[in-house]
Amino acid sequence: MAAADFLVVISDVMLRWLIMYFPVSFLDITYVCGLVTVLIPATTMNSVWLTVAFTFDRFVAICCQKLKTKHCTEKTATRIIAIVSVLSYLESIPWFFKFQPKYIFNNLPWFCITKPEYYTSNYWTLYGIFHRLLSPTLPCVFILVLNTLTVRHVLVASKARKRLQKDSDREKPNDPEMEKRRKSIILLFAISGSFIILWSPYMACFLYQRIAILHDYPPLSPAAGTIAYLLQLLSTCTNTCIYTVTQRQFREQLKTVVKLPFTLILRFLKQ
Repeated sequence: MAAADFLVVISDVMLRWLIMYFPVSFLDITYVCGLVTVLIPATTMNSVWLTVAFTFDRFVAICCQKLKTKHCTEKTATRIIAIVSVLSYLESIPWFFKFQPKYIFNNLPWFCITKPEYYTSNYWTLYGIFHRLLSPTLPCVFILVLNTLTVRHVLVASKARKRLQKDSDREKPNDPEMEKRRKSIILLFAISGSFIILWSPYMACFLYQRIAILHDYPPLSPAAGTIAYLLQLLSTCTNTCIYTVTQRQFREQLKTVVKLPFTLILRFLKQ
Protein backbone atom coordinates (compact mmCIF):
# COMPACT_ATOMS: atom_id res chain seq x y z
CA MET A 1 0.00 0.00 0.00
CA ALA A 2 2.84 2.40 0.82
CA ALA A 3 4.53 1.62 -2.51
CA ALA A 4 1.27 2.14 -4.42
CA ASP A 5 0.72 5.48 -2.67
CA PHE A 6 4.27 6.54 -3.52
CA LEU A 7 3.61 5.79 -7.20
CA VAL A 8 0.59 8.12 -7.04
CA VAL A 9 2.84 10.89 -5.74
CA ILE A 10 5.28 10.29 -8.61
CA SER A 11 2.67 10.18 -11.39
CA ASP A 12 -0.09 12.49 -10.21
CA VAL A 13 2.08 15.11 -8.52
CA MET A 14 5.61 15.12 -9.89
CA LEU A 15 4.99 14.15 -13.55
CA ARG A 16 1.79 16.17 -13.88
CA TRP A 17 3.38 19.35 -12.55
CA LEU A 18 6.57 18.80 -14.56
CA ILE A 19 4.44 18.77 -17.72
CA MET A 20 2.64 21.95 -16.64
CA TYR A 21 5.63 24.02 -15.50
CA PHE A 22 8.34 22.76 -17.87
CA PRO A 23 6.85 22.94 -21.36
CA VAL A 24 8.46 21.51 -24.47
CA SER A 25 10.26 18.65 -22.78
CA PHE A 26 10.27 14.94 -23.60
CA LEU A 27 7.17 14.67 -21.39
CA ASP A 28 5.26 16.64 -24.05
CA ILE A 29 5.76 13.98 -26.69
CA THR A 30 2.29 12.62 -27.42
CA TYR A 31 3.15 9.04 -26.54
CA VAL A 32 4.82 10.05 -23.28
CA CYS A 33 2.10 12.39 -22.04
CA GLY A 34 -0.49 9.78 -23.05
CA LEU A 35 1.39 7.23 -20.94
CA VAL A 36 1.46 9.66 -18.00
CA THR A 37 -2.28 10.13 -18.42
CA VAL A 38 -2.69 6.36 -18.07
CA LEU A 39 -0.38 6.16 -15.04
CA ILE A 40 -2.28 8.83 -13.08
CA PRO A 41 -5.66 7.01 -12.88
CA ALA A 42 -3.98 3.58 -12.80
CA THR A 43 -1.86 4.33 -9.73
CA THR A 44 -4.81 5.98 -8.02
CA MET A 45 -7.04 3.00 -8.80
CA ASN A 46 -4.38 0.65 -7.47
CA SER A 47 -4.04 2.63 -4.24
CA VAL A 48 -7.81 2.78 -3.74
CA TRP A 49 -8.46 -0.93 -4.26
CA LEU A 50 -5.50 -1.99 -2.12
CA THR A 51 -7.21 -0.03 0.68
CA VAL A 52 -10.37 -2.05 0.00
CA ALA A 53 -8.33 -5.27 0.01
CA PHE A 54 -6.76 -4.30 3.33
CA THR A 55 -10.19 -3.58 4.82
CA PHE A 56 -11.49 -6.95 3.62
CA ASP A 57 -8.38 -8.67 5.01
CA ARG A 58 -9.00 -7.14 8.45
CA PHE A 59 -12.67 -8.13 8.23
CA VAL A 60 -11.74 -11.76 7.57
CA ALA A 61 -9.06 -11.77 10.28
CA ILE A 62 -11.44 -10.42 12.92
CA CYS A 63 -14.85 -11.79 11.93
CA CYS A 64 -14.25 -15.03 9.98
CA GLN A 65 -12.06 -17.30 12.07
CA LYS A 66 -12.58 -20.37 9.84
CA LEU A 67 -11.63 -18.47 6.68
CA LYS A 68 -8.77 -16.68 8.42
CA THR A 69 -6.34 -19.60 8.27
CA LYS A 70 -6.77 -19.92 4.49
CA HIS A 71 -7.09 -16.27 3.52
CA CYS A 72 -4.75 -14.36 5.85
CA THR A 73 -1.47 -15.73 4.49
CA GLU A 74 1.49 -14.16 2.74
CA LYS A 75 0.79 -16.20 -0.40
CA THR A 76 -2.80 -14.99 -0.61
CA ALA A 77 -1.73 -11.39 0.03
CA THR A 78 0.82 -11.60 -2.80
CA ARG A 79 -1.82 -12.92 -5.20
CA ILE A 80 -4.33 -10.23 -4.26
CA ILE A 81 -1.76 -7.45 -4.61
CA ALA A 82 -0.73 -8.77 -8.04
CA ILE A 83 -4.32 -9.15 -9.28
CA VAL A 84 -5.42 -5.72 -8.03
CA SER A 85 -2.35 -4.03 -9.52
CA VAL A 86 -2.66 -5.70 -12.94
CA LEU A 87 -6.40 -5.02 -13.21
CA SER A 88 -5.93 -1.39 -12.14
CA TYR A 89 -3.43 -0.73 -14.91
CA LEU A 90 -5.42 -2.65 -17.52
CA GLU A 91 -8.59 -0.71 -16.68
CA SER A 92 -6.81 2.61 -17.28
CA ILE A 93 -5.32 1.77 -20.71
CA PRO A 94 -8.26 3.34 -22.67
CA TRP A 95 -7.23 6.79 -21.38
CA PHE A 96 -4.19 6.54 -23.67
CA PHE A 97 -6.49 6.75 -26.71
CA LYS A 98 -8.24 9.88 -25.47
CA PHE A 99 -5.62 12.18 -27.02
CA GLN A 100 -4.23 13.13 -30.37
CA PRO A 101 -1.08 15.12 -31.23
CA LYS A 102 -1.27 18.87 -31.64
CA TYR A 103 1.83 19.14 -33.84
CA ILE A 104 4.01 16.72 -35.77
CA PHE A 105 7.63 17.88 -35.98
CA ASN A 106 10.26 15.71 -37.69
CA ASN A 107 7.78 12.82 -37.76
CA LEU A 108 7.42 13.04 -33.98
CA PRO A 109 3.98 13.90 -32.50
CA TRP A 110 4.00 16.58 -29.81
CA PHE A 111 1.53 17.55 -27.06
CA CYS A 112 -1.74 15.87 -26.09
CA ILE A 113 -5.07 17.40 -27.02
CA THR A 114 -8.40 15.69 -26.41
CA LYS A 115 -10.03 14.11 -29.44
CA PRO A 116 -13.36 15.72 -30.45
CA GLU A 117 -15.21 12.40 -30.25
CA TYR A 118 -14.37 12.18 -26.55
CA TYR A 119 -17.18 14.68 -25.84
CA THR A 120 -19.77 13.03 -28.12
CA SER A 121 -19.03 9.30 -28.02
CA ASN A 122 -21.33 7.08 -25.98
CA TYR A 123 -18.38 4.76 -25.38
CA TRP A 124 -16.38 7.45 -23.59
CA THR A 125 -19.45 8.45 -21.56
CA LEU A 126 -20.02 4.88 -20.40
CA TYR A 127 -16.34 4.35 -19.73
CA GLY A 128 -16.18 7.55 -17.65
CA ILE A 129 -19.16 6.40 -15.54
CA PHE A 130 -17.62 2.94 -15.13
CA HIS A 131 -14.29 4.46 -14.08
CA ARG A 132 -15.94 6.67 -11.45
CA LEU A 133 -17.86 3.70 -10.10
CA LEU A 134 -14.62 1.79 -9.65
CA SER A 135 -12.88 4.76 -8.09
CA PRO A 136 -14.03 5.87 -5.62
CA THR A 137 -17.79 5.10 -5.42
CA LEU A 138 -17.74 1.33 -4.98
CA PRO A 139 -14.63 1.35 -2.75
CA CYS A 140 -16.30 3.78 -0.35
CA VAL A 141 -19.41 1.58 -0.19
CA PHE A 142 -17.36 -1.58 0.40
CA ILE A 143 -15.25 0.08 3.10
CA LEU A 144 -18.31 1.41 4.95
CA VAL A 145 -20.08 -1.96 4.84
CA LEU A 146 -17.01 -3.98 5.90
CA ASN A 147 -16.18 -1.56 8.71
CA THR A 148 -19.76 -1.67 9.99
CA LEU A 149 -19.75 -5.47 10.04
CA THR A 150 -16.33 -5.56 11.69
CA VAL A 151 -17.28 -3.14 14.46
CA ARG A 152 -20.56 -4.95 15.05
CA HIS A 153 -18.74 -8.27 15.39
CA VAL A 154 -16.14 -6.82 17.77
CA LEU A 155 -18.78 -5.23 20.00
CA VAL A 156 -20.81 -8.45 20.20
CA ALA A 157 -17.68 -10.56 20.85
CA SER A 158 -16.45 -8.11 23.49
CA LYS A 159 -19.72 -8.24 25.40
CA ALA A 160 -19.79 -12.03 25.26
CA ARG A 161 -16.15 -12.29 26.38
CA LYS A 162 -16.70 -9.95 29.34
CA ARG A 163 -19.81 -11.91 30.32
CA LEU A 164 -17.89 -15.20 30.26
CA GLN A 165 -15.04 -13.75 32.29
CA LYS A 166 -17.47 -12.37 34.85
CA ASP A 167 -19.34 -15.66 35.12
CA SER A 168 -16.13 -17.61 35.59
CA ASP A 169 -14.74 -15.10 38.12
CA ARG A 170 -11.60 -14.71 36.02
CA GLU A 171 -11.98 -11.14 34.93
CA LYS A 172 -8.63 -9.53 34.23
CA PRO A 173 -7.87 -5.82 34.03
CA ASN A 174 -5.93 -6.29 30.77
CA ASP A 175 -7.25 -8.85 28.32
CA PRO A 176 -4.56 -9.58 25.67
CA GLU A 177 -7.14 -10.73 23.10
CA MET A 178 -9.27 -7.60 23.50
CA GLU A 179 -6.17 -5.42 23.38
CA LYS A 180 -5.18 -7.08 20.11
CA ARG A 181 -8.64 -6.49 18.66
CA ARG A 182 -8.60 -2.87 19.82
CA LYS A 183 -5.31 -2.23 18.01
CA SER A 184 -6.66 -3.87 14.84
CA ILE A 185 -9.76 -1.66 14.96
CA ILE A 186 -7.65 1.47 15.46
CA LEU A 187 -5.45 0.63 12.46
CA LEU A 188 -8.48 -0.29 10.35
CA PHE A 189 -10.32 2.94 11.06
CA ALA A 190 -7.18 5.06 10.72
CA ILE A 191 -6.62 3.84 7.15
CA SER A 192 -10.16 3.36 5.83
CA GLY A 193 -11.54 6.33 7.78
CA SER A 194 -8.93 8.74 6.43
CA PHE A 195 -9.61 7.38 2.94
CA ILE A 196 -13.35 8.14 3.12
CA ILE A 197 -12.89 11.55 4.77
CA LEU A 198 -10.28 12.77 2.27
CA TRP A 199 -12.13 11.43 -0.78
CA SER A 200 -15.55 12.80 0.22
CA PRO A 201 -14.95 16.42 -0.97
CA TYR A 202 -13.73 15.12 -4.33
CA MET A 203 -16.84 12.96 -4.74
CA ALA A 204 -19.10 15.85 -3.71
CA CYS A 205 -17.49 18.17 -6.27
CA PHE A 206 -17.77 15.53 -9.00
CA LEU A 207 -21.46 14.92 -8.29
CA TYR A 208 -22.21 18.64 -8.16
CA GLN A 209 -20.52 19.20 -11.51
CA ARG A 210 -22.65 16.49 -13.14
CA ILE A 211 -25.85 17.82 -11.56
CA ALA A 212 -24.96 21.39 -12.55
CA ILE A 213 -24.59 20.34 -16.18
CA LEU A 214 -27.99 18.61 -16.20
CA HIS A 215 -29.92 21.38 -14.39
CA ASP A 216 -27.98 24.42 -15.56
CA TYR A 217 -26.71 25.32 -12.08
CA PRO A 218 -23.82 27.76 -11.61
CA PRO A 219 -20.41 26.04 -11.94
CA LEU A 220 -18.34 25.09 -8.95
CA SER A 221 -15.72 27.60 -7.85
CA PRO A 222 -12.13 26.72 -8.89
CA ALA A 223 -10.97 27.00 -5.27
CA ALA A 224 -13.38 24.28 -4.12
CA GLY A 225 -12.28 21.95 -6.89
CA THR A 226 -8.61 22.58 -6.13
CA ILE A 227 -9.05 21.91 -2.40
CA ALA A 228 -10.97 18.68 -3.13
CA TYR A 229 -8.23 17.56 -5.53
CA LEU A 230 -5.49 18.32 -2.98
CA LEU A 231 -7.32 16.37 -0.27
CA GLN A 232 -7.71 13.44 -2.64
CA LEU A 233 -3.95 13.49 -3.28
CA LEU A 234 -3.32 13.76 0.45
CA SER A 235 -5.20 10.49 0.96
CA THR A 236 -2.40 8.69 -0.89
CA CYS A 237 0.13 9.86 1.71
CA THR A 238 -1.75 8.97 4.86
CA ASN A 239 -1.31 5.18 4.68
CA THR A 240 2.48 5.41 4.83
CA CYS A 241 2.32 7.83 7.75
CA ILE A 242 -0.16 5.62 9.62
CA TYR A 243 1.98 2.54 9.12
CA THR A 244 5.08 4.40 10.25
CA VAL A 245 3.38 5.53 13.45
CA THR A 246 1.49 2.35 14.37
CA GLN A 247 3.39 -0.63 12.97
CA ARG A 248 6.67 -1.59 14.64
CA GLN A 249 7.60 -4.10 11.90
CA PHE A 250 7.01 -1.50 9.20
CA ARG A 251 9.27 0.97 11.01
CA GLU A 252 12.00 -1.65 11.31
CA GLN A 253 11.81 -2.55 7.62
CA LEU A 254 11.80 1.12 6.66
CA LYS A 255 14.97 1.68 8.71
CA THR A 256 16.57 -1.30 6.97
CA VAL A 257 15.79 0.15 3.54
CA VAL A 258 17.21 3.56 4.51
CA LYS A 259 20.39 1.98 5.93
CA LEU A 260 20.90 -0.36 2.95
CA PRO A 261 22.97 2.02 0.72
CA PHE A 262 25.29 2.89 3.61
CA THR A 263 25.61 -0.78 4.56
CA LEU A 264 26.59 -1.67 0.99
CA ILE A 265 29.14 1.16 0.85
CA LEU A 266 30.74 0.08 4.15
CA ARG A 267 30.84 -3.53 3.01
CA PHE A 268 32.50 -2.48 -0.25
CA LEU A 269 35.11 -0.36 1.60
CA LYS A 270 35.94 -3.23 3.96
CA GLN A 271 36.48 -5.57 1.01
